[in-house]
Amino acid sequence: MPSARDRVLDAYETLLIEHGGAAVTLDAVVAAAGVSKGGLLYHFASKEALAVGLLDRLRERSAADADAIRSAPDGAVAYYVRTSAPGGASPGGLTRTYLAVLRLADSTAAGQAVRDALAKVDADGYAALQDELHDPVLAWLAQLVGDGLYLRTLTGTPMPSGLSVDELLERLRQYAPRQA
Repeated sequence: MPSARDRVLDAYETLLIEHGGAAVTLDAVVAAAGVSKGGLLYHFASKEALAVGLLDRLRERSAADADAIRSAPDGAVAYYVRTSAPGGASPGGLTRTYLAVLRLADSTAAGQAVRDALAKVDADGYAALQDELHDPVLAWLAQLVGDGLYLRTLTGTPMPSGLSVDELLERLRQYAPRQA
């Protein structure tokens, strides 16, 4: 069973995803998390502290995902592309937390902290891809492919008819054979 802190962050993520940052209140988080107001305030003294907690969670999940990218049995690029594609969300909740943080970015109070956290996620993925490919351009191209698939995941847009992630990876392998 998740800790009270994790339940609060899970509820905050859900509310951000479903309603956006401006609509989320501490009372709504309390109700969604099934904790008391005191329980929420014990972990997060304010709405700003809750946002900081979510950004910390994003950084932690990004670091864990970068480790998973580096140790993936089928290679960094295959892992990155597969987990970015619709239906292939990364283990550990990174996709969900990332989406919630994007919704948090709609509120002006979070501003630079959100941009910094998203830049760290981007840097973690790029570094893990570059560790395998040893070519900054190929690593960036692989990341851009994954980012495009990730956008489809976040927006619910399906893959083009008749195409698959496996076909995409096969084509990428023609240009970056070290990823096999």
